[in-house]
Amino acid sequence: MISALLYLQYHSLKNRTLMRIKRLKQPKYLLGGLVGGLYFYFYFIRSFMGLPGRRQPLTLATENLALYEAVGALMLVVAILIAWLVPHERAALSFSEAEVAFLFPAPLSRRGLVHFKLLRSQTAILFTSLLLMLISNRWGGKLWFHAAGWWLLLSTLNLHFLGSSFARTLLLDRGISNWQRRLGILALLLVVAGLAAAWTWRSLPPLDRSQFVLSRPLPELFPPAKHYLEQVLTSGPLPYIIYPLRLVVRPYLATTAAGFFLALCPALLVLAAHYVWVIRSDVAFEEASLAAARKTAEKLAAVRAGNWRSAGQQLKPRRQPFALGTTGPPAVAVLWKNLISTGQAFTLRMWVSLAILAVVACVVMGQALGNSGALPVLGGIAALLLVWSLILGPQFLRQDLRQDFLLADVLKTYPLPGWQIALGEVLAPAVVLTAIQWVLLLVSMGLWSQTGQLGLDAARIIAIGLSAALIVPMLNLITLLIPNAAVLLFPAWFQTGREGPQGLEATGQRIIFLFGQLVVFLITMIPAAAAFTMVFLLARLAISPTLAIPVAAVVAAMVLSAEAALGLWLLGWLFDRLDLSNEPTA
Repeated sequence: MISALLYLQYHSLKNRTLMRIKRLKQPKYLLGGLVGGLYFYFYFIRSFMGLPGRRQPLTLATENLALYEAVGALMLVVAILIAWLVPHERAALSFSEAEVAFLFPAPLSRRGLVHFKLLRSQTAILFTSLLLMLISNRWGGKLWFHAAGWWLLLSTLNLHFLGSSFARTLLLDRGISNWQRRLGILALLLVVAGLAAAWTWRSLPPLDRSQFVLSRPLPELFPPAKHYLEQVLTSGPLPYIIYPLRLVVRPYLATTAAGFFLALCPALLVLAAHYVWVIRSDVAFEEASLAAARKTAEKLAAVRAGNWRSAGQQLKPRRQPFALGTTGPPAVAVLWKNLISTGQAFTLRMWVSLAILAVVACVVMGQALGNSGALPVLGGIAALLLVWSLILGPQFLRQDLRQDFLLADVLKTYPLPGWQIALGEVLAPAVVLTAIQWVLLLVSMGLWSQTGQLGLDAARIIAIGLSAALIVPMLNLITLLIPNAAVLLFPAWFQTGREGPQGLEATGQRIIFLFGQLVVFLITMIPAAAAFTMVFLLARLAISPTLAIPVAAVVAAMVLSAEAALGLWLLGWLFDRLDLSNEPTA
């Protein structure tokens, strides 16, 4: 039976690979595959092939290996606790409808089905191990040690997750509810953690608080903090409590061949113990697996129909973000619809509460930290997050044409010009992004205004914050126009759910779109930056430089709004010309 399962897995992988290779005959996939291949070559492959211009990997200090091992083991503890605390459903192995139809009626035992699941999961584990090996090799270490270490980590976690699902099902069968299980695990965790903390606290030397004064430069705080953390993690009973997980992490951190093979044997024993646990668990998972397969099929059917957000879910009534009037601009109705699709991510009450919380937090931190160097650092982090939201936010918030693309034929039946539909589609993610950025601005300006270490007074900082608040909504509109225009220009490249392309070509397509978005964004910034500079230089001759900043920002926002209006008109023109029947299929 194992040979038949291996045969099935081999031919499934072979056919999937051949289909992806044949797909490269289409230029849309070939171009994406070339860009994705170049990305992997320059970022991963060149780093360990000894080629000219490669980046020299960092080396891990051997005196810190015990600390790294303890930190890695604690990360595994967190993952395991989540697996025991969060899930509430019975154990179910993921099968497709075809696999259910052929495997379940076959003379195959439960143990055989578990073996099939484990064999199929190895394909994803091996690929993930290879990818993580390429990533982690850039930070030093032995290549094949990392490959084997990642495989051991992922395989052990996979077996533990499967075994924990079986154990949860057995507890449910014996009348122990989910909440009883969670309370029992939490009580055991609190007892063990409390005893370990008390023991560790007694065995540690007193903390030298003079080394952790926040007024000191940050680089001077790292060595004592690392030394104290290492003492906490390597003393008391904690190293013995997490010892099995340390064994799993140890092969990845090996620096010599002898050390690797010495660490490999105990890690394999832990893996074998998990395998025996899973195989010997006699749990009825067929009914739950059938339900999961049916739910997956419903999701795929909903994705193909364009209703991917409610795929396989029981629709629940969602609170509307605001009361929609019977009359008004049509774009507001589309905005209202797309804001509802964000769920509870956008309600006016929530964002007002966040703004108040941000102000209160700034005041509290200002009183607690005083004139220490932490205030400008925290403000800089908030400002950096704001900049990143301008660049990456449009990639994550997709409540626009990317969500409604498969319903484009329905949208085209509306008696509206294309630019109004385009405006309504991009407004929802623009509003959500703007709300996030205004909260980050409140935090950043609130922290910076309480310290004099930046060389700016509070009035100048507030003027800069108000100017940024005027400009970021227009920037959001422009950055959101770019991916929406890409959907209309290259509809065959658009990916929806699980139906879109995956692999190197998909990575290449995303890189092309992101690069194009950055180029267009920089080009649109040139006129606005020029207008801001010219108006600021002229206005400061008549008024104070502090007031000149928001005046120049108003002019820059007007330039950006004109560019956004032009972009909306072009997006509407593309939408009016869109004809999905003329587009080649993937």
